[in-house]
Amino acid sequence: MIKELDQDNLSEIVNSNETVVVQYMAGWCGNCRLMKPKFKKLATEHENAKFVLVDAEKFPESRKLAKVDNLPTFATFQKGSFKNQVQTNKFDQLKALVDEVTSN
Repeated sequence: MIKELDQDNLSEIVNSNETVVVQYMAGWCGNCRLMKPKFKKLATEHENAKFVLVDAEKFPESRKLAKVDNLPTFATFQKGSFKNQVQTNKFDQLKALVDEVTSN
């Protein structure tokens, strides 16, 4: 399942879900738009994780949960804690990041 953040409350989502995968993006970011359908596809393949889209410019508190200094940035959280991140426009790097937290 995928959620697009509509308020600056990512910390609540991270704390209330076992595994969270985030795509930090912005409307002007071409690579973000290219990666969004791939991110959504992964969400359908990993129902044991919560996938969240965050506009990094609109939601600064949510952005602070990961070290976001380039877009798109993908971050993973488990049991309320930051785990890992990757700044990429390559699907294989995104998939490897997701597999780290969803493979049991």
